[in-house]
Amino acid sequence: MVYISGGRRSRAPPHRRRYRVAVTIKNALPPGYLLHHYRIAKTLGGGGFSIVYLAYDIEARKPVVIKEYLPSEKATRRENESVESLSAGSSPSFRQGMKRFFDEAAVLAKINHPNIVRVTDFFRENNTVYMVMEHERGKDLRWYVKRRAPEVSEKFMRTVFPQLLDGLRELHRNNLLHLDIKPANIFLRPGGRPLLLDFGAAAAAFVDNRRAGPHTLTPGFAPLEQHLRGHIGPWTDLYAIGATMWACLSGKAPPPATERAEHDAYKPAVREFARRYSRELLEAVDWCLQMNQVERPQSVDELLAAFDRPHTPPGEAGSESLLGRLGLRLPWRKDEST
Repeated sequence: MVYISGGRRSRAPPHRRRYRVAVTIKNALPPGYLLHHYRIAKTLGGGGFSIVYLAYDIEARKPVVIKEYLPSEKATRRENESVESLSAGSSPSFRQGMKRFFDEAAVLAKINHPNIVRVTDFFRENNTVYMVMEHERGKDLRWYVKRRAPEVSEKFMRTVFPQLLDGLRELHRNNLLHLDIKPANIFLRPGGRPLLLDFGAAAAAFVDNRRAGPHTLTPGFAPLEQHLRGHIGPWTDLYAIGATMWACLSGKAPPPATERAEHDAYKPAVREFARRYSRELLEAVDWCLQMNQVERPQSVDELLAAFDRPHTPPGEAGSESLLGRLGLRLPWRKDEST
């Protein structure tokens, strides 16, 4: 087997033989390509704005994951591997997106949290930007839910989501919103240790809440303000957390927010899953999935406090309406009678 390296052909090194190309993505770098001191092993996947590779760090002698900024609707790869905008009209947004990708990589590189994917390097090359992350072993939450729902245990929920929220809190403290939290972007390592992945949709929070430029969201997990480019904030990510918890309980995403705005077919978790989960856990899910953003938890700390409360056995959620629970019974709501 041979590979291309800086315009030369040579035999693949021993570490290269362990990997096989499993995903074919248009415009992806070829296996064996040398990018600084990282050798591309295979393409892992690609989305609207980036391509993700498994690579080998020649200096550190270990596998890494590399994300390349390459928006498929705005740019393409030339024969010399450089990335260029498709037209003069798409060039400004391509450049703007590349700058944001670079700036956010710089912020993520400063975050060292056990539940946030670790960015170890970032750089410009081939007229685009690359982000290098630690390689972890495990499966994503989507894989787990497909095999376990609707048998995901309350113990699992209370093990995974507080850790995930702790990582999200660190992200928010660094003035970033994730904006694409879903089971596919949550990686489960051995022991149920979650890792929040894929910051391709991430945006600076509290700076420009009405986003312009590239717009990424996942129906079912994105709240209405994301669809409408409205006022986003920590509550936006917390809606996605609630939708992800719902997916764990039911095996599927809740109804898309746009459909709920027209006719809300959402079935409160306190009614749907009362026989299998504690009232407090189900109320937390329903709280996150409120359509009105001011009726959701406004910070990670508020939601973590709900997880810390003592919980009742399954089957004691009662039949009181969700509105009544949110307005009067939830312990994190102020008592309006005082």
